[in-house]
Amino acid sequence: MRKITGPLAIAIILIISGCKNSNIIHPQRKNIIETVYASGKIMADSEYTVYALSPGSVIKKLAKDGDKVSKGQVLYEINNTAPTAKFEAANESYENARRNLSGSSGVLNDLRMDMLNANIKFTNDSLQYFRLKNLWEQNIGTKSALDNAKTQYLTSLNQKQAAKDKYNSTVNDLNVSLKDAKSQLASAKNELSNYFIRAESDGTVYQMMKEKGEAVKASEPVALLGKSSDRVIRLAVDQQDINLVKIGQQVLLKTDATGDKIFKAKVIRIFPVMNEADQTFRVDAGFTGDDSQPYIHTSVEANILIQQKPDALVIPTEVVMNGDSVRVKEDGHTKTIAIKTGIHNLDEVEVLSGLTEQSDVIVPSGQ
Repeated sequence: MRKITGPLAIAIILIISGCKNSNIIHPQRKNIIETVYASGKIMADSEYTVYALSPGSVIKKLAKDGDKVSKGQVLYEINNTAPTAKFEAANESYENARRNLSGSSGVLNDLRMDMLNANIKFTNDSLQYFRLKNLWEQNIGTKSALDNAKTQYLTSLNQKQAAKDKYNSTVNDLNVSLKDAKSQLASAKNELSNYFIRAESDGTVYQMMKEKGEAVKASEPVALLGKSSDRVIRLAVDQQDINLVKIGQQVLLKTDATGDKIFKAKVIRIFPVMNEADQTFRVDAGFTGDDSQPYIHTSVEANILIQQKPDALVIPTEVVMNGDSVRVKEDGHTKTIAIKTGIHNLDEVEVLSGLTEQSDVIVPSGQ
């Protein structure tokens, strides 16, 4: 819906009041402005709400309203006895698993020693077997001694391979244990971190919603933050008017907190998705020049300036019929004539052709 406020509205009222006395008006030369009306509120730039990720009660409140904070800074600490114990146990398991794979691992050192002993025994049994085999080929020695040496040789070979397989299998098992311990540690650390509520970016704390000792629920809002000084005017524009709005257009607005003071801004963003609940589109504006104000979440009413023309020939909106004709008196007779219109707003219509300042335009009865 388009709306004109201030002197233009007063001028229209005067014209209309004059019409009621005579039922005849004359087009006037004046400045005309087309605007789109919008309502909304002032927000902090990059404003966001911080939520509790886990239930509990506040044991430390580490910031207050108005504080400047940096990304990652802790705002609240929630009671965390159980997750702390879980984290410590997971950390101990991880350290044990890491030590079991290190160079000082007692488990692996024992297995390395078993492999070394098996290699030494295999080497000795191998030498004995092949020595007796060579002698036997020279018809020296006994068959039973050679068979015993061969049996010992094969047994040592199997023991050597078994010691190696056991070492490799243990290393694999320890690697799996280390990965599991690392995963459990990360999970415990993440769970513990949920009890430390942090700022997500640099900025200002606008509202700390909980005090020390208060209970919090999971997903409950606990703080409101945003950029320190920048403000965004978040407006809702009717779907019938959104095609008229362009980035860079001037916005005139007033807020509930500042009364009749008019602030200047400009359109900086137009969002393409319609809010189906109220059939509006979101349009963001930013204050221009020195115009700004420190409050946030205060309601605003705004006019987005679409176009304006000085010294235009205008008539009140209510005298236009079907959008393109008016009734006039000429030579004592009443007739309907077509007109060509230009800028429209809620109260006035620009006449491009069809009327002059001397035309006697009839105000419809009841106006």
